[in-house]
Amino acid sequence: MKVEKDIINREISWLSFNERVLQEAGDKNVPLVQRIRFLGIFSNNLDEFFRVRVATIKRVLNFGKSAKELLGAKPKKLLSQIHEIVIRHQEQSLEIYNQILEGLKKENICILNENQLSKEQGVFVKDYFHQKIRPTLVPIMLYNTSDFPYLREKSIYLAVKFVGRKSAKNPYSLIEIPTSIHSRFLVLPEKDGKKYIMLLDDVIRFSMQEIFEVLKLKFDKAFTIKITRDAELHIDNDLSRSLVEKISRSIKQRKKGDTVRFVYDQTMPRQMLDFIIKSMKFTNNDNLIPGGRYHNFKDFMSFPNVGGKHLEYQPSLPIQNKYLNPTASIINVLKKRDVLLHYPYQNFSSFIDLLREAAIDPNVVSIKITAYRLAKKSNVINALVSAVKNGKEVTAVMELRARFDEEANIQWGNLLQEEGVKVIYGVPGLKVHSKMMLIKRKEGNKIVNYASLGTGNYNEETATVYSDHSLFTSRKEITSEVSKLFDFFENNFHTHKYKHLVVSPHSMRKKMISLINNEIKNAKEGKPAYLILKMNNLVDMELIKKLYHASKAGVKINLIVRGICSLIPGIKGMSENIEAVSIVDRYLEHSRIFVFCNDGNELYYFSSADWMTRNLDYRVEVTCPVYDKDLQQELRTMLNIQLRGNVKARIIDEFQTNRYKRSNSRNKIRSQVAFYNYLKEKHGKS
Repeated sequence: MKVEKDIINREISWLSFNERVLQEAGDKNVPLVQRIRFLGIFSNNLDEFFRVRVATIKRVLNFGKSAKELLGAKPKKLLSQIHEIVIRHQEQSLEIYNQILEGLKKENICILNENQLSKEQGVFVKDYFHQKIRPTLVPIMLYNTSDFPYLREKSIYLAVKFVGRKSAKNPYSLIEIPTSIHSRFLVLPEKDGKKYIMLLDDVIRFSMQEIFEVLKLKFDKAFTIKITRDAELHIDNDLSRSLVEKISRSIKQRKKGDTVRFVYDQTMPRQMLDFIIKSMKFTNNDNLIPGGRYHNFKDFMSFPNVGGKHLEYQPSLPIQNKYLNPTASIINVLKKRDVLLHYPYQNFSSFIDLLREAAIDPNVVSIKITAYRLAKKSNVINALVSAVKNGKEVTAVMELRARFDEEANIQWGNLLQEEGVKVIYGVPGLKVHSKMMLIKRKEGNKIVNYASLGTGNYNEETATVYSDHSLFTSRKEITSEVSKLFDFFENNFHTHKYKHLVVSPHSMRKKMISLINNEIKNAKEGKPAYLILKMNNLVDMELIKKLYHASKAGVKINLIVRGICSLIPGIKGMSENIEAVSIVDRYLEHSRIFVFCNDGNELYYFSSADWMTRNLDYRVEVTCPVYDKDLQQELRTMLNIQLRGNVKARIIDEFQTNRYKRSNSRNKIRSQVAFYNYLKEKHGKS
């Protein structure tokens, strides 16, 4: 892959990350049902990429020279590169899907289409169609291009062709597949030890003739199509409207955003394809992607396992932190020591337990929390409501601009306000992305603070699949500064200085540069100098150049970057002292951990922020030091395991080849499994 000077374009690097997800789908060592679900994750990722990133590129097409400065590449050239890579990935995904189908057949699981049903199965499918599906279908007849309807984002449609279509006098038709109402997958009765699944698309195809019998039209074939729309919110400057009103209005507009991708069944006749392209007024800048028979593979994230436990990853029982007892006071533990939880290896319920304890503790005065993404059925919300009903002052900083969660957060905000919670809708001009909770408790004649800070959202659903860390502490130097930050949320004109917490946008960029400069200084003086940096994305050019500078000075740098990595490791004279890996496995590596050698007196930080310009300059993020030596050792052990990992780690290099990191040693280290085993040994039985 060609790169621009000393960086890899962020969009190209992101596509390389999604290829790593696709590798998991293609990995024969991954259980079969899990593989097909990885195809769903790959597809879902790609949908969001087009909705956000490709849409952004298309919006700046007419910016002239400034477009290249914004994107790091000429937009038309970049769109062409993206199109080429996406087509290649699309072909790979179809090959992998067919391989998975063959594997499922060996497990006596068959995915049938409308032409493969037995007589008995046909009766079952017809009955299901008549009772469940037919009433929810809305066919649209298309006689000419002016009849073409507005297609909804996230939906898939069957473009229906009839026998004898030779002119505009004979129609086409469109039918939306009702996946918002019905499951995409119909499990058919088992027969002779074999299990059968049928896609909803084919259930409709099987009974298509019945739909149009009244018009005397003879059904020929149906081809799946889908579109992806620009998901950017356009928030106006109308001062008479509240932020909630503006966001709500923008969400409605998003649903009608410009088309950024059109995916179609590549077997569709040219005449029919031309009709659709003309009807939707596509141009050369639109991404027209030939695909297979089925689209919206994101639905495969919920593919049913009808074949046994061995076809998917089995749940790993969360390990109870040895310092926490579900029936004992967590606050009493925090009076004596810090506690660090590692999700999903340890249970998110410990955070809920802390909130619930605070909600009913008569000495607790107030609870304050930031909320970015919450679970659909949030126990966090329940605990906050419980706290209000028990007379506590509760404040929730609700970020309305959490992409794709805006509507949910408005609803949560309204619910909390109705229950008496003080809701603050973010900070003007800044996204609040920090993950913090503060408990104020009266103890004798003073107020004592207890806090939680983390790398991930307070979301019990994602906490089972995202790898994150959460610190519980009563350490005054930390909790007093958490209190200051909540004061800033409530009174934006109150600015504070932070000695321990590193807060974006105030000081994180400056602090990280200072810490790297210290390593450069030590390296030049012949002292030990190294960095270990774990994050989701490394994009910010100033920090990348600073890492190049450090490499040239002799600082050893190890990067663990799950997603976008615009830095190029291993280039002589520029980055030969930098090694980078990406881990894609069962859990989504989501945590951000930064370790600085500091002449042997290591400094440890965890953060809500990646090294991206938006996180450093346009969001409220918190990077928190870890002072407890035992907790430092836990983090160091995790990082060491991940750096030694040789099963699920891929090497990040100039050419974006995603080569697996292998070792001559027979000792296979799958880092997520190894870290789970380490925690199990340290904290006791699961």
